[in-house]
Amino acid sequence: GPNCPGVITPSTKTRVGIMPGDVFLPGKVGVVSRSGTLVYEVVAQLTSLGIGQSTCIGVGGDPIIGTRQVEAVRLLNEDPDTDAIVLVGEIGGSAEQEAAAYIREHVKKPVVAFIAGATAPPGRRMGHAGAIISGEDGKAENKKAALRDAGAYVSDSPAEIGITMQRARAERGLR
Repeated sequence: GPNCPGVITPSTKTRVGIMPGDVFLPGKVGVVSRSGTLVYEVVAQLTSLGIGQSTCIGVGGDPIIGTRQVEAVRLLNEDPDTDAIVLVGEIGGSAEQEAAAYIREHVKKPVVAFIAGATAPPGRRMGHAGAIISGEDGKAENKKAALRDAGAYVSDSPAEIGITMQRARAERGLR
């Protein structure tokens, strides 16, 4: 979608977009993100912990998108090469609530989620057109609550996404 870095499958070195292939480690964790920059942060953390990635999908954060976040989660859930999912969301819109509803009903794999922009004041544009809180659905706390209710491990800090995934995988008996 618009304002995204693209998609990459590290094991086959297949990519579309601007994601640099040399920062990824082939593995079993799928990543879906509305934030392009945070894809790289998540991948750096996972890779430093020896946790490889199956496919990383940037859906972008603009109001008009291509692939919806819930569609990307569905693809990773159905992918036999993915055994866990990282979901990076942002304030604004209701994409994370849609993803949470799908996760609650269909996903048995561990999901680690982070919502960027939690400290943004309502009505203030943060970064780009999609990251603005307008209404209850767009608030970070409501997105986090929906994801927690769906069974996701929610990280309150971007610096803890990797260790949260490490813990989630260990609790589920995944290596």
